[in-house]
Amino acid sequence: MADKDNKNQDKKSDKKNLSSYWFYAFIIVFLVGINMVMGFVSRPKEISLNKFDEIVRKGDVEEVKVINKNIVQVRIRKEALANYPDVNANNKLTTTLDPPQYVIEIGSVEGFEERIKGLQEEGFELDPLYDTQENWVSTILSWTLPLLFFVGIWLFIMRRVGGGAGGPGAQIFNIGKSRATLFDNNAKVNITFQDVAGLDEAKEEVMEVVDFLKNPKKYTSLGGKIPKGVLLVGPPGTGKTLLAKAVAGEANVPFFSISGSDFVEMFVGVGASRVRDLFKQAREKAPCIVFIDEIDAIGRARGRGAVQGGNDERENTLNQLLVEMDGFSTDKGVIMMAATNRPDILDSALMRPGRFDRQIGIDRPDLNEREAIFKVHLKNIKVSDQIKPSVLAEMTPGFAGADIANICNEAALVAARRDKKEVEMVDFNYALDRVIGGLEKKNKLIAPKEKEIIAYHEAGHAICGWFLEHASPLIKVTIVPRGIGTLGYAQYLPKEEYITRTEQMLDRICMTFGGRAAEKIIFDKISTGAQNDLDQVTKMAYGMVAIYGMNKKVGNVSFYGMQQDQFNKPYSDDTAALIDDEVRILLEKEYQRAQDLLKEREKELHILAKALLEKEVLVKSDVTELIGERPWPTTESIAEAIQEAKDESPTEEVSA
Repeated sequence: MADKDNKNQDKKSDKKNLSSYWFYAFIIVFLVGINMVMGFVSRPKEISLNKFDEIVRKGDVEEVKVINKNIVQVRIRKEALANYPDVNANNKLTTTLDPPQYVIEIGSVEGFEERIKGLQEEGFELDPLYDTQENWVSTILSWTLPLLFFVGIWLFIMRRVGGGAGGPGAQIFNIGKSRATLFDNNAKVNITFQDVAGLDEAKEEVMEVVDFLKNPKKYTSLGGKIPKGVLLVGPPGTGKTLLAKAVAGEANVPFFSISGSDFVEMFVGVGASRVRDLFKQAREKAPCIVFIDEIDAIGRARGRGAVQGGNDERENTLNQLLVEMDGFSTDKGVIMMAATNRPDILDSALMRPGRFDRQIGIDRPDLNEREAIFKVHLKNIKVSDQIKPSVLAEMTPGFAGADIANICNEAALVAARRDKKEVEMVDFNYALDRVIGGLEKKNKLIAPKEKEIIAYHEAGHAICGWFLEHASPLIKVTIVPRGIGTLGYAQYLPKEEYITRTEQMLDRICMTFGGRAAEKIIFDKISTGAQNDLDQVTKMAYGMVAIYGMNKKVGNVSFYGMQQDQFNKPYSDDTAALIDDEVRILLEKEYQRAQDLLKEREKELHILAKALLEKEVLVKSDVTELIGERPWPTTESIAEAIQEAKDESPTEEVSA
């Protein structure tokens, strides 16, 4: 019904626009037509003065009139018109209007009067009349047409400028109107809380907000006040906007949706005007919900990067928003909702109670939540019986809801490309590889010597991850080039952990050093292939020393956040030198530890490297078959899932 109403409104607006255009066109055609008709009707034949003398001597001239001192109109007697075939005497319109038949252009009135006197002396009776005339149609058109032309251009430009502020056909005066989209009984959102998975705590909070609007007396009867604002905070892709859509679908009250960037405009004062108009509409529709997506576009802390002597339009917009949020009374039933992934830059006045009373944190989903998200996305995909959401959830630690949706869509596309009737586990494996490592470069030619270096590099990572207790368990290692600059990678399965101990970080640093250590042991040389590894271990080492207090000499101090200021370090030069020294000592120790481990397991290193050169892709079951079971426990469901996809590797399937 909403779509039909919108279409009907569009048709009506189109008809109005067309009717206005036809009206303007009719006026222009009418004026031009009058000018043409008048020009046609009053168009006499031009003759010379000698021809005039001849007509006068015949006695056929009835009247001579001098117009504007430069034109002479000659009227022939009706009885003599038949003697002049060049005159259109049969034109009824011409006869009715009785125009002059001839016209003469003269240089001066004095010379023409002398000619008349000469004819009078010859005995011809001539008494010229003098008149001053103006062509009012031409005069009007001379200033009307240019005016209409410029007015048309002005209207066109103003419609284009005002179109974004108030929809198609909006005028410049609507540029200060709110751009918010209204969802009510005529235009509903089809998303409900059932379509939102993995956000149980957040859903409870926002469901209570919906209940505030549906049953306000339930809370106000006890003296409580309905919250004014709810701020959704979380990393990108975790479902903040989706949750707001679900609120719009469940609330059954008017829901205004607008982006923070819609308040920003090149004209001064437009942002504040749109804020005022938005809240004016909200009060008229109360009880209702106003949702501002990416509020950090206008909610950034004031005073940051301000230009001296300049007018900050964004700050004016924020000031108006602060006034409006604290201005309308709580019993109006207008609730603000906003979403951002950068709460640290928001203004403190915006975050205080009374404006945004509640802040709902939406973090990346855990194992159970990822399983629920997979179940939602797999409903619309034809999958085989071997697909288990629990296994897919274990294979995607740290993935947000948007990442999971991307993997499901990518797997479906891969299966369709292979002409399958249903999506299988191998398709999800390939989709995961593509999301993590990038697009596979099947046609990338690598020299045999470089390929051998890459194989030993990745085998070094795999061996260290296999035999270190606190390293993440290996599930796949490959030397197939992917993405930009990725010549191979080892995929691990991080555990669901919220805190990390010192020994865990040290094992991860040692595992990351495995690639360079293998190159040093086998070839006694190092390459640029470890650049990404060095970047990771350097960040982890500085985190241990300067942020997490995991170094005895530096002590239990943390410089997190304070290190962002490059000009004012929160510690002395001696402390900076101590941090650098301790980081180097830590990294050198773990690098040596990786070399010692690989020397001890050199036989297994050669076995894995040769297998990689032969197969290019090894999964966990392959590694177990080659070098034995991992001495540390691994999630069994992942092992089973990888085993199911063993016989049909993603690389072979894609190249088929």
